[in-house]
Amino acid sequence: MSFILTTVANPCHETPPVRLRRGIEQFNRGEFFEQHETLEDLWREESRPVRTLYQGILQIGVALYHLQRRNHHGAVYMLTRGTNYLRPFAPSCQGVDVADLLAHAARVLEAVEQLGPDRLDAFDWSLTPRVRWVADERRRQSRP
Repeated sequence: MSFILTTVANPCHETPPVRLRRGIEQFNRGEFFEQHETLEDLWREESRPVRTLYQGILQIGVALYHLQRRNHHGAVYMLTRGTNYLRPFAPSCQGVDVADLLAHAARVLEAVEQLGPDRLDAFDWSLTPRVRWVADERRRQSRP
């Protein structure tokens, strides 16, 4: 009797797709509508569970778009959904520092809930998360 050994690759160990990088660049520039379009295309084309990573990132961006438009319900809803989609990929996946994004999204959600629908114009935009790359963080930590 012989067995064939196969290796199932973990997509989190793969190089990030070009569209993921582009979507994250847009996210980090505050182009939240555009990042949604880019990451949604990637999400639609991906059939594996890693597609949920892309969906989580894009929904955090959509939450920030809603926040820009003073849509409290939309911001809270998308921050909640986005973080739920991202949690299984923590601490990192495809080089994305998921744990860091989750922590920053939680701070935004807390601030939005404290402000309520009538005070969103007072949101502190310095709380806006940036999607970070794990390798970038390691490089920063290794510098003297």
